[in-house]
Amino acid sequence: MANIIALIVATSVLVLIPGPNVALIVANSLRHGLKIGLVTAFGTTFGIAFQLSLVIVGLATLIETAATALEWIRWLGVVYLAYLGIRTWILPVANLQDIRALSKTGAFWHGFGMAVVNPKTLLFNAAFLPQFVAGGEGTSSQLAMLAAVYLAVIVTGDALWAIFASSARHWLGRFGRLRNKITAGFMLTAAAGLAVSRRSI
Repeated sequence: MANIIALIVATSVLVLIPGPNVALIVANSLRHGLKIGLVTAFGTTFGIAFQLSLVIVGLATLIETAATALEWIRWLGVVYLAYLGIRTWILPVANLQDIRALSKTGAFWHGFGMAVVNPKTLLFNAAFLPQFVAGGEGTSSQLAMLAAVYLAVIVTGDALWAIFASSARHWLGRFGRLRNKITAGFMLTAAAGLAVSRRSI
């Protein structure tokens, strides 16, 4: 039980530190509203869950190989996010109702892709979660339970980020140019965060 409490505390602290995933969630929430922000958060959580599944089944070699293979995909993600950020920065001021909607499917896959292609997160998960496994038998089952707790804390924290950002969205609705700049800033932050991610942790 103590290891689960320690995991919850450690993960909560991690969620409070905005990384590329949170930056994308906030950007989508500011631009498209709470629903899209929440769907983006679910997408990033599913991406992390995919990474954790590799950890749970013990595919350490595959994790290392995948991290190498994802390097070029990561840079494509950096370029795409930077493009979105620059485009949003120069957009003319528009009413929130006039902004072209991002589909829930698109938001989910944006979030999923952001989480999956980050090699730092991939190897961090492989190193972080096993630290909370208690000694004894049933390591795989313990990892599965810990992964479920870890993901629950992450999706809750990310959902709170989405709620916070969407609340600010209504206030920023009166300041279209500022809203564009802030949204663009979060997208560019997400791109920068992904760019500086490395395989080493």
